[in-house]
Amino acid sequence: MTKFTDLNLDPKVLKAVVETGYDTPTPIQAGAIAPALEGRDVLGIAQTGTGKTAAFTLPMITLLGRGRARARMPRSLVLAPTRELAAQVAENFDTYAKYTKLTKALLIGGTSFKDQDKLIDKGVDVLIATPGRLLDHLERGKLILTDVKIMVIDEADRMLDMGFIPDIEEIFKRTPFTRQTLFFSATMAPEIERITNTFLSNPAKIEVARAATTNVNIKQGVVMFKGSAKLKEASEKRELLRKLIDAEGPACTNAIIFCNRKSDVDIVAKSLNKYGYDAAPIHGDLEQSHRTRTLEGFRDNKLRFLVASDVAARGLDIPAVTHVFNFDVPSHAEDYVHRIGRTGRAGRSGVAIMICAPRDVKNLEDVERLVKETIPRLDNPLDNGGAMAPAPAEATETEQRPKRSRSRGRKAEPREEEPKVEEAKAAPAPQPEPKTEETPRAQQPREDRNREDRNRGGRGRGNDRRDNGPRIVGMGDDTPAFIAKSFEERAKG
Repeated sequence: MTKFTDLNLDPKVLKAVVETGYDTPTPIQAGAIAPALEGRDVLGIAQTGTGKTAAFTLPMITLLGRGRARARMPRSLVLAPTRELAAQVAENFDTYAKYTKLTKALLIGGTSFKDQDKLIDKGVDVLIATPGRLLDHLERGKLILTDVKIMVIDEADRMLDMGFIPDIEEIFKRTPFTRQTLFFSATMAPEIERITNTFLSNPAKIEVARAATTNVNIKQGVVMFKGSAKLKEASEKRELLRKLIDAEGPACTNAIIFCNRKSDVDIVAKSLNKYGYDAAPIHGDLEQSHRTRTLEGFRDNKLRFLVASDVAARGLDIPAVTHVFNFDVPSHAEDYVHRIGRTGRAGRSGVAIMICAPRDVKNLEDVERLVKETIPRLDNPLDNGGAMAPAPAEATETEQRPKRSRSRGRKAEPREEEPKVEEAKAAPAPQPEPKTEETPRAQQPREDRNREDRNRGGRGRGNDRRDNGPRIVGMGDDTPAFIAKSFEERAKG
Protein backbone atom coordinates (compact mmCIF):
# COMPACT_ATOMS: atom_id res chain seq x y z
CA MET A 1 0.00 0.00 0.00
CA THR A 2 1.30 3.44 -0.98
CA LYS A 3 2.35 5.79 1.82
CA PHE A 4 2.88 9.54 1.73
CA THR A 5 6.56 8.84 2.34
CA ASP A 6 6.68 7.03 -1.03
CA LEU A 7 5.54 10.08 -3.04
CA ASN A 8 8.76 12.20 -3.05
CA LEU A 9 7.14 15.09 -1.21
CA ASP A 10 9.22 17.77 0.51
CA PRO A 11 10.22 16.63 4.04
CA LYS A 12 8.68 19.81 5.48
CA VAL A 13 5.39 18.92 3.79
CA LEU A 14 5.58 15.33 5.04
CA LYS A 15 6.10 16.57 8.59
CA ALA A 16 2.93 18.67 8.36
CA VAL A 17 0.98 15.74 6.89
CA VAL A 18 2.06 13.42 9.69
CA GLU A 19 0.89 15.96 12.27
CA THR A 20 -2.59 15.92 10.74
CA GLY A 21 -2.79 12.18 11.46
CA TYR A 22 -2.70 10.87 7.89
CA ASP A 23 -0.13 8.44 6.59
CA THR A 24 -1.93 6.76 3.67
CA PRO A 25 -3.09 8.81 0.66
CA THR A 26 -6.54 8.38 -0.85
CA PRO A 27 -6.75 6.93 -4.39
CA ILE A 28 -7.02 10.36 -6.02
CA GLN A 29 -4.04 11.61 -4.00
CA ALA A 30 -1.93 8.59 -4.81
CA GLY A 31 -2.77 8.91 -8.50
CA ALA A 32 -2.38 12.68 -8.88
CA ILE A 33 0.60 13.60 -6.68
CA ALA A 34 3.22 11.58 -8.56
CA PRO A 35 2.56 12.97 -12.09
CA ALA A 36 2.08 16.48 -10.66
CA LEU A 37 5.56 16.33 -9.07
CA GLU A 38 6.92 15.32 -12.50
CA GLY A 39 5.54 18.56 -13.94
CA ARG A 40 2.76 16.99 -16.01
CA ASP A 41 -0.75 18.34 -16.42
CA VAL A 42 -3.28 16.38 -14.37
CA LEU A 43 -6.96 15.70 -14.99
CA GLY A 44 -8.52 14.28 -11.82
CA ILE A 45 -12.07 12.92 -11.73
CA ALA A 46 -13.30 11.77 -8.35
CA GLN A 47 -16.28 11.98 -6.05
CA THR A 48 -16.48 14.71 -3.49
CA GLY A 49 -14.93 13.86 -0.14
CA THR A 50 -12.07 11.85 -1.61
CA GLY A 51 -9.29 14.33 -0.82
CA LYS A 52 -8.91 16.29 -4.06
CA THR A 53 -7.75 19.43 -2.21
CA ALA A 54 -4.66 17.72 -0.77
CA ALA A 55 -4.09 16.05 -4.15
CA PHE A 56 -3.05 19.40 -5.63
CA THR A 57 -1.99 21.32 -2.50
CA LEU A 58 0.80 18.91 -1.46
CA PRO A 59 2.64 18.75 -4.82
CA MET A 60 2.15 22.49 -5.37
CA ILE A 61 3.87 23.35 -2.07
CA THR A 62 6.72 20.96 -2.92
CA LEU A 63 7.22 22.42 -6.42
CA LEU A 64 7.16 26.02 -5.14
CA GLY A 65 9.79 25.32 -2.50
CA ARG A 66 12.45 26.96 -4.63
CA GLY A 67 12.06 30.49 -5.93
CA ARG A 68 10.63 33.80 -4.82
CA ALA A 69 7.52 35.74 -5.83
CA ARG A 70 7.63 39.26 -7.26
CA ALA A 71 5.21 42.10 -6.55
CA ARG A 72 1.82 41.65 -8.24
CA MET A 73 3.08 38.49 -9.95
CA PRO A 74 1.94 35.31 -8.14
CA ARG A 75 3.79 32.09 -8.86
CA SER A 76 0.71 29.84 -8.68
CA LEU A 77 -3.02 30.29 -9.00
CA VAL A 78 -5.90 28.26 -7.52
CA LEU A 79 -9.44 28.98 -8.76
CA ALA A 80 -12.47 27.84 -6.75
CA PRO A 81 -16.16 28.43 -7.53
CA THR A 82 -17.27 29.76 -4.14
CA ARG A 83 -15.90 31.86 -1.29
CA GLU A 84 -16.22 29.00 1.18
CA LEU A 85 -14.32 26.56 -1.00
CA ALA A 86 -11.58 29.13 -1.66
CA ALA A 87 -11.27 29.77 2.08
CA GLN A 88 -11.11 26.03 2.66
CA VAL A 89 -8.23 25.68 0.18
CA ALA A 90 -6.45 28.51 2.01
CA GLU A 91 -6.84 26.65 5.31
CA ASN A 92 -5.38 23.51 3.76
CA PHE A 93 -2.46 25.51 2.44
CA ASP A 94 -1.78 26.97 5.89
CA THR A 95 -1.88 23.48 7.40
CA TYR A 96 0.51 21.82 4.95
CA ALA A 97 2.86 24.78 4.36
CA LYS A 98 3.38 25.85 7.95
CA TYR A 99 7.01 24.66 7.93
CA THR A 100 7.82 26.51 4.71
CA LYS A 101 8.23 30.21 3.95
CA LEU A 102 5.63 30.29 1.18
CA THR A 103 3.11 33.12 1.21
CA LYS A 104 -0.47 33.22 0.04
CA ALA A 105 -3.28 35.65 -0.68
CA LEU A 106 -7.01 34.95 -0.68
CA LEU A 107 -9.06 36.99 -3.17
CA ILE A 108 -12.79 36.59 -2.55
CA GLY A 109 -15.81 38.86 -2.46
CA GLY A 110 -17.02 40.37 0.78
CA THR A 111 -13.54 41.50 1.86
CA SER A 112 -11.64 44.74 1.32
CA PHE A 113 -9.89 45.40 -2.00
CA LYS A 114 -7.38 47.53 -0.12
CA ASP A 115 -6.24 44.69 2.16
CA GLN A 116 -5.99 42.32 -0.80
CA ASP A 117 -3.94 44.87 -2.78
CA LYS A 118 -1.44 45.13 0.09
CA LEU A 119 -0.82 41.36 0.00
CA ILE A 120 -0.48 41.33 -3.79
CA ASP A 121 1.95 44.24 -3.76
CA LYS A 122 4.24 42.32 -1.41
CA GLY A 123 4.30 39.36 -3.77
CA VAL A 124 2.70 35.96 -3.03
CA ASP A 125 3.64 32.43 -3.95
CA VAL A 126 0.08 31.09 -3.97
CA LEU A 127 -2.95 33.10 -5.06
CA ILE A 128 -6.29 31.53 -4.16
CA ALA A 129 -9.32 33.24 -5.70
CA THR A 130 -12.83 33.07 -7.07
CA PRO A 131 -13.04 33.94 -10.81
CA GLY A 132 -15.10 37.10 -10.36
CA ARG A 133 -12.85 38.76 -7.79
CA LEU A 134 -9.71 37.74 -9.70
CA LEU A 135 -11.00 39.43 -12.89
CA ASP A 136 -11.83 42.55 -10.85
CA HIS A 137 -8.18 42.83 -9.81
CA LEU A 138 -6.99 42.15 -13.35
CA GLU A 139 -9.23 44.87 -14.79
CA ARG A 140 -7.97 47.33 -12.18
CA GLY A 141 -4.41 46.62 -13.28
CA LYS A 142 -3.39 45.34 -9.85
CA LEU A 143 -2.40 41.85 -10.93
CA ILE A 144 -0.18 40.23 -13.57
CA LEU A 145 -0.40 36.49 -14.34
CA THR A 146 2.59 36.14 -16.64
CA ASP A 147 4.69 34.47 -13.92
CA VAL A 148 2.14 31.76 -13.02
CA LYS A 149 3.87 28.38 -13.11
CA ILE A 150 1.10 26.20 -11.66
CA MET A 151 -2.62 26.74 -12.25
CA VAL A 152 -5.28 24.72 -10.42
CA ILE A 153 -8.98 24.53 -11.31
CA ASP A 154 -10.98 23.02 -8.45
CA GLU A 155 -14.61 21.85 -8.75
CA ALA A 156 -14.64 22.53 -12.48
CA ASP A 157 -18.14 21.12 -12.97
CA ARG A 158 -19.48 23.60 -10.43
CA MET A 159 -17.74 26.37 -12.36
CA LEU A 160 -19.77 25.24 -15.35
CA ASP A 161 -23.04 25.25 -13.42
CA MET A 162 -22.40 28.77 -12.11
CA GLY A 163 -21.57 30.17 -15.55
CA PHE A 164 -17.85 30.75 -14.88
CA ILE A 165 -16.51 28.95 -17.97
CA PRO A 166 -16.09 32.19 -20.02
CA ASP A 167 -14.21 33.71 -17.07
CA ILE A 168 -12.02 30.63 -16.79
CA GLU A 169 -11.17 30.84 -20.48
CA GLU A 170 -10.25 34.53 -20.13
CA ILE A 171 -8.00 33.79 -17.15
CA PHE A 172 -6.34 30.91 -18.99
CA LYS A 173 -5.45 33.28 -21.85
CA ARG A 174 -3.64 35.62 -19.42
CA THR A 175 -1.38 32.89 -18.05
CA PRO A 176 1.78 31.56 -19.76
CA PHE A 177 1.42 28.75 -22.25
CA THR A 178 4.17 26.85 -20.41
CA ARG A 179 2.24 26.70 -17.13
CA GLN A 180 1.37 23.38 -15.45
CA THR A 181 -2.38 22.82 -15.09
CA LEU A 182 -4.08 20.66 -12.45
CA PHE A 183 -7.75 20.20 -13.28
CA PHE A 184 -10.19 18.53 -10.84
CA SER A 185 -13.87 17.74 -11.15
CA ALA A 186 -16.44 15.34 -9.75
CA THR A 187 -18.28 14.95 -13.06
CA MET A 188 -17.18 15.22 -16.69
CA ALA A 189 -19.71 17.20 -18.71
CA PRO A 190 -19.09 17.74 -22.45
CA GLU A 191 -18.23 21.41 -21.88
CA ILE A 192 -15.66 20.45 -19.24
CA GLU A 193 -14.13 17.96 -21.66
CA ARG A 194 -13.86 20.72 -24.30
CA ILE A 195 -12.01 22.97 -21.83
CA THR A 196 -9.55 20.22 -20.90
CA ASN A 197 -8.85 19.45 -24.55
CA THR A 198 -8.17 23.14 -25.20
CA PHE A 199 -6.01 24.11 -22.24
CA LEU A 200 -4.40 20.89 -20.98
CA SER A 201 -1.43 19.30 -22.72
CA ASN A 202 -1.27 15.50 -22.64
CA PRO A 203 -2.65 15.30 -19.08
CA ALA A 204 -2.30 12.34 -16.75
CA LYS A 205 -5.93 11.28 -16.28
CA ILE A 206 -6.77 9.90 -12.85
CA GLU A 207 -10.33 8.59 -12.53
CA VAL A 208 -10.77 6.83 -9.22
CA ALA A 209 -14.50 6.31 -9.72
CA ARG A 210 -16.89 6.45 -12.63
CA ALA A 211 -18.00 10.02 -13.28
CA ALA A 212 -21.19 10.98 -11.44
CA THR A 213 -21.22 7.99 -9.08
CA THR A 214 -22.20 8.13 -5.43
CA ASN A 215 -20.17 6.94 -2.47
CA VAL A 216 -20.93 3.34 -1.51
CA ASN A 217 -20.62 4.33 2.17
CA ILE A 218 -23.75 6.50 1.89
CA LYS A 219 -27.15 4.96 2.58
CA GLN A 220 -29.63 6.66 0.26
CA GLY A 221 -33.42 6.96 0.29
CA VAL A 222 -36.27 9.10 -1.03
CA VAL A 223 -39.72 9.79 0.43
CA MET A 224 -42.50 10.43 -2.08
CA PHE A 225 -44.57 13.31 -0.74
CA LYS A 226 -47.90 14.81 -1.74
CA GLY A 227 -49.54 17.61 0.20
CA SER A 228 -53.17 17.45 1.23
CA ALA A 229 -53.83 20.88 -0.32
CA LYS A 230 -51.84 23.42 -2.29
CA LEU A 231 -51.92 26.06 0.45
CA LYS A 232 -50.80 23.53 3.07
CA GLU A 233 -48.10 21.78 1.05
CA ALA A 234 -45.18 23.92 2.26
CA SER A 235 -45.95 23.56 5.97
CA GLU A 236 -46.65 19.84 5.58
CA LYS A 237 -43.32 19.37 3.81
CA ARG A 238 -41.51 21.04 6.71
CA GLU A 239 -43.41 18.77 9.09
CA LEU A 240 -42.23 15.76 7.08
CA LEU A 241 -38.62 16.98 7.38
CA ARG A 242 -38.93 17.13 11.16
CA LYS A 243 -40.39 13.62 11.25
CA LEU A 244 -37.51 12.30 9.13
CA ILE A 245 -34.99 13.90 11.50
CA ASP A 246 -36.76 12.44 14.52
CA ALA A 247 -36.87 8.99 12.90
CA GLU A 248 -33.05 8.95 12.66
CA GLY A 249 -32.80 9.46 16.41
CA PRO A 250 -29.41 9.87 18.15
CA ALA A 251 -27.60 8.67 15.01
CA CYS A 252 -28.25 12.08 13.48
CA THR A 253 -25.67 14.08 15.41
CA ASN A 254 -25.52 16.80 12.73
CA ALA A 255 -26.82 17.30 9.21
CA ILE A 256 -26.83 19.58 6.18
CA ILE A 257 -30.27 20.34 4.74
CA PHE A 258 -30.24 21.43 1.09
CA CYS A 259 -32.91 23.63 -0.53
CA ASN A 260 -33.10 24.74 -4.15
CA ARG A 261 -34.12 28.34 -3.37
CA LYS A 262 -32.47 30.81 -1.03
CA SER A 263 -35.87 31.94 0.25
CA ASP A 264 -36.65 28.37 1.32
CA VAL A 265 -33.29 28.16 3.11
CA ASP A 266 -34.35 31.01 5.41
CA ILE A 267 -37.88 29.66 5.89
CA VAL A 268 -36.77 26.10 6.72
CA ALA A 269 -34.11 27.31 9.17
CA LYS A 270 -36.62 29.57 10.92
CA SER A 271 -39.17 26.75 11.09
CA LEU A 272 -36.67 24.28 12.59
CA ASN A 273 -35.64 26.78 15.26
CA LYS A 274 -39.30 27.39 16.08
CA TYR A 275 -39.73 23.69 16.88
CA GLY A 276 -36.55 23.44 18.96
CA TYR A 277 -34.07 22.22 16.32
CA ASP A 278 -30.76 24.08 16.42
CA ALA A 279 -30.39 25.35 12.84
CA ALA A 280 -28.88 28.23 10.88
CA PRO A 281 -29.09 29.24 7.18
CA ILE A 282 -26.21 29.79 4.79
CA HIS A 283 -26.57 31.10 1.22
CA GLY A 284 -25.05 33.60 -1.18
CA ASP A 285 -27.08 36.62 -0.01
CA LEU A 286 -25.61 36.56 3.50
CA GLU A 287 -22.57 38.61 4.48
CA GLN A 288 -19.28 36.73 4.23
CA SER A 289 -18.53 37.27 7.91
CA HIS A 290 -21.90 35.79 8.85
CA ARG A 291 -21.36 32.77 6.58
CA THR A 292 -17.92 32.20 8.09
CA ARG A 293 -19.25 32.28 11.66
CA THR A 294 -22.04 29.86 10.75
CA LEU A 295 -19.62 27.36 9.18
CA GLU A 296 -17.25 27.59 12.13
CA GLY A 297 -20.12 26.90 14.52
CA PHE A 298 -21.16 23.87 12.47
CA ARG A 299 -17.60 22.51 12.30
CA ASP A 300 -17.16 22.97 16.05
CA ASN A 301 -20.41 21.08 16.78
CA LYS A 302 -22.00 24.20 18.25
CA LEU A 303 -24.66 24.03 15.55
CA ARG A 304 -26.53 20.83 14.74
CA PHE A 305 -28.28 21.67 11.45
CA LEU A 306 -26.94 23.71 8.56
CA VAL A 307 -29.62 24.73 6.04
CA ALA A 308 -27.86 25.57 2.80
CA SER A 309 -28.14 26.35 -0.87
CA ASP A 310 -25.91 24.57 -3.39
CA VAL A 311 -23.67 27.58 -4.00
CA ALA A 312 -22.84 28.11 -0.33
CA ALA A 313 -22.12 24.49 0.61
CA ARG A 314 -20.43 23.18 -2.53
CA GLY A 315 -17.11 21.51 -1.76
CA LEU A 316 -17.20 22.08 1.99
CA ASP A 317 -14.91 19.70 3.84
CA ILE A 318 -16.66 18.91 7.12
CA PRO A 319 -15.66 15.29 7.78
CA ALA A 320 -18.09 14.39 10.57
CA VAL A 321 -21.43 15.16 8.85
CA THR A 322 -23.67 12.16 9.59
CA HIS A 323 -26.72 13.07 7.47
CA VAL A 324 -27.74 15.02 4.40
CA PHE A 325 -31.40 15.89 3.86
CA ASN A 326 -32.48 17.07 0.43
CA PHE A 327 -35.53 19.18 1.19
CA ASP A 328 -35.91 19.56 -2.60
CA VAL A 329 -34.81 17.31 -5.45
CA PRO A 330 -31.98 19.28 -7.09
CA SER A 331 -32.79 20.94 -10.42
CA HIS A 332 -29.45 19.77 -11.85
CA ALA A 333 -28.82 16.06 -11.45
CA GLU A 334 -25.08 16.60 -10.90
CA ASP A 335 -25.84 18.58 -7.75
CA TYR A 336 -27.23 15.44 -6.12
CA VAL A 337 -23.79 13.83 -6.26
CA HIS A 338 -22.20 16.86 -4.63
CA ARG A 339 -24.91 17.28 -2.01
CA ILE A 340 -24.77 13.77 -0.63
CA GLY A 341 -20.98 13.86 -0.90
CA ARG A 342 -20.98 16.13 2.18
CA THR A 343 -21.52 12.96 4.25
CA GLY A 344 -19.66 9.65 4.21
CA ARG A 345 -16.30 11.43 3.86
CA ALA A 346 -12.86 10.02 4.64
CA GLY A 347 -14.14 6.44 4.86
CA ARG A 348 -17.03 7.22 7.23
CA SER A 349 -20.59 6.05 6.65
CA GLY A 350 -23.41 8.49 6.03
CA VAL A 351 -27.14 8.80 5.32
CA ALA A 352 -28.76 10.84 2.54
CA ILE A 353 -32.56 11.25 2.50
CA MET A 354 -34.52 13.18 -0.11
CA ILE A 355 -38.10 14.49 -0.26
CA CYS A 356 -39.76 14.28 -3.68
CA ALA A 357 -43.00 16.16 -4.42
CA PRO A 358 -45.05 15.35 -7.56
CA ARG A 359 -43.57 18.30 -9.47
CA ASP A 360 -40.03 16.96 -8.75
CA VAL A 361 -40.54 13.49 -10.21
CA LYS A 362 -38.85 14.44 -13.49
CA ASN A 363 -35.81 15.75 -11.61
CA LEU A 364 -35.70 12.51 -9.61
CA GLU A 365 -35.68 10.50 -12.84
CA ASP A 366 -32.77 12.64 -14.11
CA VAL A 367 -30.83 11.94 -10.90
CA GLU A 368 -31.39 8.19 -11.14
CA ARG A 369 -30.43 8.26 -14.80
CA LEU A 370 -27.18 10.06 -13.98
CA VAL A 371 -26.09 7.81 -11.11
CA LYS A 372 -27.39 4.74 -12.94
CA GLU A 373 -29.20 3.33 -9.96
CA THR A 374 -32.67 3.45 -8.44
CA ILE A 375 -32.78 5.31 -5.15
CA PRO A 376 -34.72 3.20 -2.60
CA ARG A 377 -38.20 4.49 -1.71
CA LEU A 378 -38.80 5.05 2.00
CA ASP A 379 -42.08 4.94 3.88
CA ASN A 380 -43.69 8.21 4.79
CA PRO A 381 -43.19 8.48 8.57
CA LEU A 382 -46.69 9.91 8.99
CA ASP A 383 -48.09 6.89 7.10
CA ASN A 384 -51.34 8.33 5.76
CA GLY A 385 -50.95 7.87 2.08
CA GLY A 386 -48.53 10.74 1.59
CA ALA A 387 -50.87 13.51 2.68
CA MET A 388 -50.13 14.78 6.15
CA ALA A 389 -52.28 16.35 8.79
CA PRO A 390 -51.76 20.10 8.80
CA ALA A 391 -49.57 21.58 11.51
CA PRO A 392 -51.64 24.28 13.25
CA ALA A 393 -48.60 26.34 14.26
CA GLU A 394 -47.23 26.17 10.73
CA ALA A 395 -50.16 27.87 9.02
CA THR A 396 -49.13 29.56 5.83
CA GLU A 397 -49.30 33.29 5.33
CA THR A 398 -52.25 32.84 2.98
CA GLU A 399 -54.19 30.92 5.59
CA GLN A 400 -53.59 33.58 8.23
CA ARG A 401 -55.01 36.40 6.13
CA PRO A 402 -58.70 37.28 6.43
CA LYS A 403 -60.70 36.43 3.35
CA ARG A 404 -61.30 39.43 1.16
CA SER A 405 -63.78 40.24 -1.53
CA ARG A 406 -62.81 41.20 -5.05
CA SER A 407 -63.86 44.82 -4.52
CA ARG A 408 -60.58 46.72 -3.98
CA GLY A 409 -59.39 44.66 -0.97
CA ARG A 410 -62.41 45.43 1.28
CA LYS A 411 -63.50 42.79 3.70
CA ALA A 412 -66.25 40.61 2.34
CA GLU A 413 -69.67 41.27 3.85
CA PRO A 414 -72.22 38.52 4.33
CA ARG A 415 -74.53 38.26 1.39
CA GLU A 416 -78.18 38.81 2.00
CA GLU A 417 -80.33 35.75 1.52
CA GLU A 418 -82.64 35.68 -1.43
CA PRO A 419 -86.29 36.05 -0.46
CA LYS A 420 -88.20 32.82 -0.37
CA VAL A 421 -90.55 32.13 -3.23
CA GLU A 422 -93.53 31.64 -0.91
CA GLU A 423 -92.99 35.02 0.74
CA ALA A 424 -92.65 36.71 -2.62
CA LYS A 425 -95.98 35.26 -3.71
CA ALA A 426 -97.69 36.23 -0.48
CA ALA A 427 -96.70 39.88 -0.75
CA PRO A 428 -99.55 41.90 -2.36
CA ALA A 429 -98.78 43.34 -5.76
CA PRO A 430 -98.59 47.14 -5.81
CA GLN A 431 -101.81 48.70 -7.13
CA PRO A 432 -101.54 51.41 -9.78
CA GLU A 433 -102.61 54.86 -8.58
CA PRO A 434 -105.78 56.23 -10.17
CA LYS A 435 -105.09 58.67 -12.98
CA THR A 436 -106.06 62.27 -12.33
CA GLU A 437 -106.57 64.98 -14.84
CA GLU A 438 -103.46 67.14 -14.90
CA THR A 439 -103.66 70.90 -14.96
CA PRO A 440 -101.55 72.51 -17.72
CA ARG A 441 -98.29 73.86 -16.33
CA ALA A 442 -98.96 77.35 -17.58
CA GLN A 443 -102.15 77.51 -15.49
CA GLN A 444 -100.56 76.23 -12.28
CA PRO A 445 -99.63 78.67 -9.51
CA ARG A 446 -95.93 79.61 -9.31
CA GLU A 447 -95.49 77.86 -5.94
CA ASP A 448 -96.77 74.59 -7.46
CA ARG A 449 -94.46 74.86 -10.42
CA ASN A 450 -91.43 75.47 -8.16
CA ARG A 451 -92.40 72.55 -5.96
CA GLU A 452 -92.64 70.35 -9.06
CA ASP A 453 -89.17 71.49 -10.19
CA ARG A 454 -87.67 70.55 -6.81
CA ASN A 455 -89.27 67.12 -6.90
CA ARG A 456 -87.72 66.51 -10.33
CA GLY A 457 -84.25 67.44 -9.11
CA GLY A 458 -84.23 71.17 -9.71
CA ARG A 459 -84.14 73.86 -7.05
CA GLY A 460 -87.07 76.13 -8.00
CA ARG A 461 -87.38 79.06 -10.31
CA GLY A 462 -84.32 81.11 -11.05
CA ASN A 463 -81.92 78.10 -10.80
CA ASP A 464 -80.64 75.48 -13.20
CA ARG A 465 -83.14 72.69 -13.63
CA ARG A 466 -82.25 69.13 -14.53
CA ASP A 467 -84.39 67.20 -16.98
CA ASN A 468 -87.42 69.46 -16.49
CA GLY A 469 -88.60 69.42 -20.07
CA PRO A 470 -88.18 72.11 -22.74
CA ARG A 471 -87.08 75.55 -21.62
CA ILE A 472 -89.71 78.37 -21.79
CA VAL A 473 -88.52 81.26 -23.95
CA GLY A 474 -89.74 84.71 -22.90
CA MET A 475 -91.36 85.86 -19.71
CA GLY A 476 -94.45 83.67 -19.69
CA ASP A 477 -97.45 84.72 -17.68
CA ASP A 478 -95.48 86.91 -15.29
CA THR A 479 -94.80 89.85 -17.63
CA PRO A 480 -95.02 93.08 -15.60
CA ALA A 481 -97.97 95.30 -16.49
CA PHE A 482 -95.89 98.40 -17.34
CA ILE A 483 -93.92 96.46 -19.96
CA ALA A 484 -97.05 94.99 -21.49
CA LYS A 485 -98.59 98.51 -21.64
CA SER A 486 -95.67 99.83 -23.71
CA PHE A 487 -96.14 97.10 -26.26
CA GLU A 488 -99.88 97.82 -26.48
CA GLU A 489 -99.26 101.54 -27.15
CA ARG A 490 -96.85 100.69 -29.95
CA ALA A 491 -99.38 98.33 -31.43
CA LYS A 492 -102.06 101.07 -31.52
CA GLY A 493 -99.71 103.60 -32.97
